[in-house]
Amino acid sequence: MCPARTVLITGCSVGGIGHALAEEFHAKGLQVIATARRMDAMEQLAKKGIETLELDVTNAESIRKVHGRVAEMTYGRLDILVNNAEVKAVFEVNLFAVMAMVQAFSGLLVASGDGRIVNIGSIAGVMPYPFGSVYNASKAALHAYGDTLRLELAPLGIKVITIVTGGVASNIANNPRYILPSSMYEPISEIYAERRARRSQQGALPTSTYAQRVVAQTLKRSPVAWFWTGSFSRICWFLSTFGSRRAFDWLFSWNFGLNILRDKVGKKSR
Repeated sequence: MCPARTVLITGCSVGGIGHALAEEFHAKGLQVIATARRMDAMEQLAKKGIETLELDVTNAESIRKVHGRVAEMTYGRLDILVNNAEVKAVFEVNLFAVMAMVQAFSGLLVASGDGRIVNIGSIAGVMPYPFGSVYNASKAALHAYGDTLRLELAPLGIKVITIVTGGVASNIANNPRYILPSSMYEPISEIYAERRARRSQQGALPTSTYAQRVVAQTLKRSPVAWFWTGSFSRICWFLSTFGSRRAFDWLFSWNFGLNILRDKVGKKSR
């Protein structure tokens, strides 16, 4: 017989949010199906008895194969789908791949009778985080998609939760980020390297704590539409709710040296 609750999670490579969510859902007694592009990135989860499957969310055939395996493993039903995977092709993964996963697994979620879709969003989709305009736009689009999906799927018994994620400890700081010498932003390249590359990790919420909060909210009888968690998320919520559209402008301009660049450009033009 199929366990009481089943959850499928994308992007479960070790050291990331998906990995921590898989562990927390497993600890709560759910049947967890963790996925990632590489099986070796989920060895720790497999050792804990968590089912792991290889999945490239940008590949329709890969999604089709995983759908078939999940349908077999869960007896044709799925309670929770967590869309977490991210790679460099930000719109392809942060938005279009989520749409593909929802389309593929919505039937199994309906069969659950109380299905949940959890989209891992970001405060970057709410605030104008400098030098991340494409990523920010992809997350804002994901938020909008989730809002409409929540209304469309409600009659079918599926709840949609958007996690507005603030700073969470992850491997993101290990990814090199730099400004090219030929860039117009070269005068503030040192500030960029220091603040943009590591800013999100300052005071970052441990992934285990993040996972506990997200799982607890997901399993509630009536989860909220948007769940804000992670460092800076409360400030972001307050400014975006009660401030003007330019509420973040001075803060980020000062933090990332854009005000310094403006002064330098102004001097050159005189």
